[in-house]
Amino acid sequence: MLGVIGDLVEDVIVWLAEPLRHGTDTKAEIFHTRGGSAANVASFAARLGPTRFIGCVGNDHLGDSLVHDLEADGVDVRVQRKQVTGTIVILIDETGERSMLPNRGAATLLDDVPDEWLDGLELLHVPAYTFSGEPVGSTAIDVIRRAKRKGILVSIDASSTGMLAQYGVEQFLDLMVELQPDFLIGNESEMAFLGLAVDGQPGPQATRLPSTITVTKAGADPTIVDQPGEEQLVVPVPLVPKVRDLTGAGDAFAAGFLSTFLKTRDLRNACVGGHTSAALVLSSPGASEGSIA
Repeated sequence: MLGVIGDLVEDVIVWLAEPLRHGTDTKAEIFHTRGGSAANVASFAARLGPTRFIGCVGNDHLGDSLVHDLEADGVDVRVQRKQVTGTIVILIDETGERSMLPNRGAATLLDDVPDEWLDGLELLHVPAYTFSGEPVGSTAIDVIRRAKRKGILVSIDASSTGMLAQYGVEQFLDLMVELQPDFLIGNESEMAFLGLAVDGQPGPQATRLPSTITVTKAGADPTIVDQPGEEQLVVPVPLVPKVRDLTGAGDAFAAGFLSTFLKTRDLRNACVGGHTSAALVLSSPGASEGSIA
C-alpha cells in the first residue's frame, strides 16, 4: 500500500481569460475543487492501487466534504480534526501557468500520528510542503523516521521553489541528508534550485544523497532518473495536445510513478505510469480529471 502524508484543503481555481487587471475586474472562470498536494497524490494513486492518506482538516462542513470526496475516490483516509479547513486560491493564466495564494489552515496542525496508521504501508510519500509549518513539519519528520525503521520506502517531492526558498535550501538539503529518502521527485527548476540536477546532469549537491534516486521532470521534455551507481535513465514524455491548467500535474505524476513502481519495481515503467497519470489533468481545472466544455 502507498501512504501519503500532508495537506487536504479546498482549491479555488481561477482561470483568467485575460491578463490580471489590478484595481478592477478581470474576466475569469472559477472552480471549487479538492486540493492539497498530498491529497491529490492519494486521489490519483487510489485508482491504481491501495492508498492511504494521513492529514488534518477542520471541524467544519468543508472538512467533512473533502474527507467524503477523498474516500469516494477509494482512499483509506486517516485524519485528525482541528480548527478550520484550509483554502488555496490558484490563479491560472492563459498559458496554464499557476500563481498560488495558500492558507493551509488545519493542514499545518497534524501531530502525534498513531503508529498503526503506518501499518501495511510499503511506501510513504511526503510533499515538501508538509515540512513547512508546525507542528506538521516535525510530525512528518517523525513519521518518516518511524517508517524507515519499519522498512517502508520513502519518497519526497520537492514541491516548489517558493516553498524551498522560504524553508531554506541548505536546511532542506541537510534534512534530506538526514532522512536519505529512497526517491526525491521534482521538476527541473526545483532540482536546479537545490543543486541536485542541472541541465540534465547530476548537480553539485547530488553526492550528498548517495542512496537517493532523483526523478527530474521537465514538462514536455524527457523525465530523467538518476540512480546512484547506475546509468542515467531518460524517458520521453508523450505529446499532450491541449494543456490548459498545470495544477496537480506533478501530483498526478508522483501518483502514477510510485504506484507503478510498487507494482513493477521498474523505474522506466514507473515514469511511463507517471506520464500517463499526469496527462489526465492538463485540460481540466485543478487536480481533476477530464475537461471543461
